[in-house]
Amino acid sequence: MVQIERERPARRRGEGSARDRRRAQRAAASAASAVGPGLKGGSFRPLSERDMQRIHATALDVLEQIGMGSPTQSILDACLPKGAVLSESGRLCFPRGLMEDVIDGACKEFTFHGTNPARDVQVGGDRVYFRTAGEAVNIFDYATRDTRPSTLVDLYDTARLADRLDNLHCFCQTVVATEHSGDAFVHDINALYAQLAGTQKPCAVSTATADHIDHFIALLDIFLGGEGEFLKRPCFNFGGCPVVSPLRFGSENAEVLVKCARLGISYDIAVASQAGATAPAALAGALVQTFAETLATLAVMNLIRPGIPFLMGAWPFISDLRTGSFTGGSGEQALVASAMGQLCNFYGLPSSVSASMTDSKLPDAQAGYEKGLTAGLAALAGCNYIGESAGMLGSLMACSFEAMVIDNDMLGNILRAVRGIEVTDETLSFQSIKDSVEGVGHFLDHPQTLALMESEYQYPQVADRSTYADWRDRGKLDAYALAHERAALILADHYPVYIDPAVDAAIRERFPIVLKPEDMRPGNGRW
Repeated sequence: MVQIERERPARRRGEGSARDRRRAQRAAASAASAVGPGLKGGSFRPLSERDMQRIHATALDVLEQIGMGSPTQSILDACLPKGAVLSESGRLCFPRGLMEDVIDGACKEFTFHGTNPARDVQVGGDRVYFRTAGEAVNIFDYATRDTRPSTLVDLYDTARLADRLDNLHCFCQTVVATEHSGDAFVHDINALYAQLAGTQKPCAVSTATADHIDHFIALLDIFLGGEGEFLKRPCFNFGGCPVVSPLRFGSENAEVLVKCARLGISYDIAVASQAGATAPAALAGALVQTFAETLATLAVMNLIRPGIPFLMGAWPFISDLRTGSFTGGSGEQALVASAMGQLCNFYGLPSSVSASMTDSKLPDAQAGYEKGLTAGLAALAGCNYIGESAGMLGSLMACSFEAMVIDNDMLGNILRAVRGIEVTDETLSFQSIKDSVEGVGHFLDHPQTLALMESEYQYPQVADRSTYADWRDRGKLDAYALAHERAALILADHYPVYIDPAVDAAIRERFPIVLKPEDMRPGNGRW
């Protein structure tokens, strides 16, 4: 196609271009962001109201008639006096009336605190937040395009990278410090410390040992300035998997659940059944079982401490039935995660789901469509806390710094879709249309356009919107390469000092902190 070059009038001396004028006006305009934490979802509804009622009713049947296996003695001591029943086969059953009372009295909204109050998030309703998670055992290396075992320094680096990624609202342990996996206490206490040093966003660390909770709290009390300070304002969540599907308590993690309930602090659970393997292959059946298992943990917590802050961490996963392996990026995964968030919202229970996982081994087109599908639908369904939301690869086996940056871009666009379209007298734009039709014939210089450039539109930091010519001139870089550049810029410079040096010395004197101070300063050679 032949392009015709239009003749442009000569620019008068001292006169800036229209683009220059627009830039100046844009800079002078209010720069409110188009997206932010806690936007309200709920427009995507994979289940009808009747569907939700039937799933709920069947889940209560499961708890009443089948019950939970392997209850610990502390769970029995908490639940039997309150109306739970131990069956002849030793399964703990929860009568329907008891469960209805638990749900009615459960906490419907609470605050997840960051170490900086400005980072706090209010969880409940249909507010949407994204956070990391995964505890992968590998890091994907940009130079080799292959994985290597993850380390404590990697966990610290992912925390401080997430600290600078605006669309990640909270942080949960991304990788395992594999070099310390032989010593559970050293691993867990350092996993907490690395997050505390790397970000002020609300954080979570998992443990399978209830005794570790006391040590976590003691460390956080030192950080916060005195004994008892953490329980006044819990700025960390402790988590784990207290259920072994199908329908059985996991003894060690269940004791962590009980410990947190007795202390009155939220327990960040993940009930991770797998449809076709540890849950029914029928998606509705997988929802029933996982919802029942999660309700059982809700019951234990509330029978110990009524109204305790609690996230319904119902994470139904999907099997590839050809192989039996876990698959995190499927359309079925998008459906069950979204449906679980919708179910929790139906009963006013704060929700946590897992999305933005991928089975791809690197940040490629497969990773993009799998993550966009699962995270997008979960957010549009109004899930409160969407975990695994950035960085994960290879069915949760690896984490990538570059993928975290790419996913942050994606999450911003998802949040823009969640926010939706505001229809008001002003946004209907009758006067703007009239002005432009009767005037210059376009909207580029219109005051409304300049006023809305930042607040109505979300702009990516990595995605390339340039022309082919500009792209070629810059070296034909793809998203992976651009994300590596951005991650390297952040990680070479962003070494926050969130722990006062005197406090850090006190923590190191009391606890076996192995993250070296020189690894937490610029010039260490990593980036």
